[in-house]
Amino acid sequence: MLTLATATWGSAFIAGKYAVVSFEPATVAFLRFLGAAIILFPIMWTVEKNRPKRTKKDYLLFAILGLTGIAIYNICFFLASKHAPVIKSSLFIAANPILIVLLSSIFLKEKLTKNHIIGMVIALTGVSFIITEGDFASLIQLGFEPIDLILLGAVISWALYSVVGKVVLSKFSSISSTTYAVGFGTLFLLPFAIYETSWADIQSASLTAWLSIGHMSVFVTVISFVMYYYGIKEVGAAKSSIFINVMPLSAVIMATIILGETFTLFHAIGATFVIIGVYVAMRVKKDKTNKGNRLSTKKLAHNTYI
Repeated sequence: MLTLATATWGSAFIAGKYAVVSFEPATVAFLRFLGAAIILFPIMWTVEKNRPKRTKKDYLLFAILGLTGIAIYNICFFLASKHAPVIKSSLFIAANPILIVLLSSIFLKEKLTKNHIIGMVIALTGVSFIITEGDFASLIQLGFEPIDLILLGAVISWALYSVVGKVVLSKFSSISSTTYAVGFGTLFLLPFAIYETSWADIQSASLTAWLSIGHMSVFVTVISFVMYYYGIKEVGAAKSSIFINVMPLSAVIMATIILGETFTLFHAIGATFVIIGVYVAMRVKKDKTNKGNRLSTKKLAHNTYI
């Protein structure tokens, strides 16, 4: 279930490529999450009937989640889908867990271990390899492409979303947190969609674009979320986080097969570094007793945000 969920996340990179042919990036994001909101709110109202009372502070946090993880992240994501190869985008964003660990240590005072630091260095080396195609001298010469800044914006916004989400989860369930975040994010995306899209664009959009948006709404956003959530409940957050590495691998395979993109040696080396770095950073020492293991896993599962 965890493998299928994270592999489906990788398909968003492919679907996004088809969707941005007919619509601008912000409009694709708006339509995706509008569809997801229509599905998620009834699910939340049915499953979470006894939700904690929401305060103004809670709604502010939900709004921050919607702004960072739904609006800004997805505008950057679909801009990258339009202007960058899927392989580069997916491998670049694969370094996300590392930045989440770093921000968690700064803002949430979570312990930053030696493994975290080593993992971050290894993963960032991989990202640099992908961006520069092995020419590290270009980093000194600021030889970045503009789209690399967009990808960096996607990574930062998702990391902020994840850190704030951990705070929200101290009171609300994962389903409620995600649903409210999607609701606010959809509202933030609405002005951009209205500005850049006309009724003629909607009428002329291809069936492929609509199917791609539907796929991202139903399978990538709703069904995969539910599967991953239940996966965490079964095996714990620490073990579940390892499966996130399936996402870039899935995207790379589909991009090579479906879109005909070229998987180069630089991509392979960079991807290897990223995956090793994430694994090292997320690797924790086993507690001395089984009791300690169970308590640690339960605590992680409670505080992990999807």
